[in-house]
Amino acid sequence: MKTHIIILRALHLAVLLPVVFNVLAEAGNNVPHPNQQADQTEHSSIKANRLVNEKSPYLLQHAYNPVDWYPWGDEAFAKAQREEKPIFLSVGYSTCHWCHVMEKESFLNPEIAALMNKHFISIKVDREERPDIDRIYMTFVQTTTGRGGWPMSGFLTPDRKPFFGGTYFPPEGRGQRPGFKDILLKISDQWEQNRSTLLTSATKLTARLRDFTKTSTESGIVQPAKLLDSAFAWYRSAYAGRLGGFGRAPKFPRPVNLNFLFRYYSRSREKQALEMAINTLRRMAAGGVRDHVGGGFHRYSTDRRWFLPHFEKMLYDQALLTVAYLEAFQITGDKFFAEVAKEILQYVMRDLRSGQAGFFSAEDADSSISKERPEEKAEGAFYVWTHEELEYLLGEESNLFGTYYGVKMEGNIARDPFGEFERQNLLSIVTTRRALRVEFGKTETEVDDLLEISRQKLLKARPKRPRPMLDDKVLTAWNGLMISAFSKASQTLGDESYLTTARQAADFNRKHLYDSRTKTIKRRYRDREAAIDGMLDDYAFLIQGLLDLYEASLEDKWLERAIELQETQNRLFRDEKGGGFFRTTGQDSSLIIRLKEDYDGAVPAPNSIAALNLLRLGQMTGNADWLKMGEETILSFAHRLEAAPQAMPQMMVAVDSSLGKPLQILLAGDREDEDTLKMLEQIRKHFVPRKV
Repeated sequence: MKTHIIILRALHLAVLLPVVFNVLAEAGNNVPHPNQQADQTEHSSIKANRLVNEKSPYLLQHAYNPVDWYPWGDEAFAKAQREEKPIFLSVGYSTCHWCHVMEKESFLNPEIAALMNKHFISIKVDREERPDIDRIYMTFVQTTTGRGGWPMSGFLTPDRKPFFGGTYFPPEGRGQRPGFKDILLKISDQWEQNRSTLLTSATKLTARLRDFTKTSTESGIVQPAKLLDSAFAWYRSAYAGRLGGFGRAPKFPRPVNLNFLFRYYSRSREKQALEMAINTLRRMAAGGVRDHVGGGFHRYSTDRRWFLPHFEKMLYDQALLTVAYLEAFQITGDKFFAEVAKEILQYVMRDLRSGQAGFFSAEDADSSISKERPEEKAEGAFYVWTHEELEYLLGEESNLFGTYYGVKMEGNIARDPFGEFERQNLLSIVTTRRALRVEFGKTETEVDDLLEISRQKLLKARPKRPRPMLDDKVLTAWNGLMISAFSKASQTLGDESYLTTARQAADFNRKHLYDSRTKTIKRRYRDREAAIDGMLDDYAFLIQGLLDLYEASLEDKWLERAIELQETQNRLFRDEKGGGFFRTTGQDSSLIIRLKEDYDGAVPAPNSIAALNLLRLGQMTGNADWLKMGEETILSFAHRLEAAPQAMPQMMVAVDSSLGKPLQILLAGDREDEDTLKMLEQIRKHFVPRKV
């Protein structure tokens, strides 16, 4: 996945690097067309490297590269020190389209691999397993190049200090921009000729990165209500109008934006806040970024219309979007939003749930073109259709179905310079069901039934194609988000099966990822192994999920578990001086910086959720210290919020929650009593964001 992130707060770095790196930095801005095809080849004939012993699906994808890859760890660091070589760090994830591209073009290229093996110690990192590593070096890349994305490519000193970085690099130069091979040769030359300059630059850059990440509670938020107004003003100015969303392409769902707008509307009754959020959800649901056959949403749209996505499907997107659509249903009463949420949850239960009840991480963007040619892979191959295929599968129903979803004989993907979508159709809603009734002379029920029958036929036919690769690792943080989604769905939609699913996922975490002796959690479970010490997002997101599960079930054990984990989180991650929480415990000596994240992106910043959890738990338990701690967490990011509140919309939700006491609801009665159930139904029917 190639991501562009505009940095809202500059590092003001001095020009520390040699002139050659000013030229090389242009390669970091070399943005390929998002539809360029990437295939992966079989590696069985090549000797395995060290990654073959890892559990990460992403690292295992590179286990048969000719590159002499190392996992992050002491063996690689010691070799770099011993041989006095710089480190090449490559960070990505298993379902990342552009990671596949760079592997095919460079890491499977014997000539480039030989250069890497000769001049560098090469390390591979799965950003989903190790977001702590990724965040450090992505912060460096973003602040020195103005953009970021994956694969992330960094060059480090043997003691892991960065001195040059970028994202995707093509293998050969394009125009005035050098290729990856040129970069390797020039950096190797600079390392031999100007090593002292690079080492000095790396030390200064690392020191500035440390300063960049410091927080303090000394400067408070003077007028919190006006801060909310300031954030809303930004959204109003950035709103894309009838297209929905904010800003230009590429467009990400970023549900944290909608979380803020819904709560701003609830507080201010500003109709435009609601209209922007509702229209964005409608436009996303109509676009190709939604899987209209199997449910769920793809990662993001490459265009402004939400039409052509990068096709990977991430668990966290499904969780966060489910909640957004459920809240839209609560506010509007429009069943359309409830149906979209149900489709997402059906997809997750069908395709992203393990037999042991944990949730898998993602499905790939790429898949084989056919079972007969498994080595030929293309992005989106599992999801697109030719006109002839649809006619064959749907028969006479294909005309009505094709009209609704914009199907064309010649294909409907116009932006296709590399020819990978030739004559293919991506389903997106282009008309209304009312217009279909008029055009085809059908009743409302007939139109609805025909569309659903057609969808079911395609859903049954599609598994005959080669499926995208499944990343079957279970991450505690993302499972926490999904537990929240199922818990909220059980309340909002009144479906007991969702509550059962949430309970099972929470029990899975307790059984496989929790250490009762230390009261700590692990981050990742795969292939019967729990590993990697839990980080702040693992604790914060799971605590949130357990609190939502408690409110959905009214079973005390989930609240008790949340309290226990909050106590552990405070002990391991809290910054006693600067307020808020570090992402890591500080016990890993391989990390050069202990970061606190201040950006609510595709996933909320862990501190934003931590602040909300503390405010919520403080009210639930009467623990004044936790209320104070939640407020201090907000204050620790006061400078960031004052400068750019739109950078942390989920923290703005915490600001909103901190203004005044929440609505406290005490319900006394038998859980199975009809009157109790009716009262619960009424409580859960409405959108009341500041309630306990």
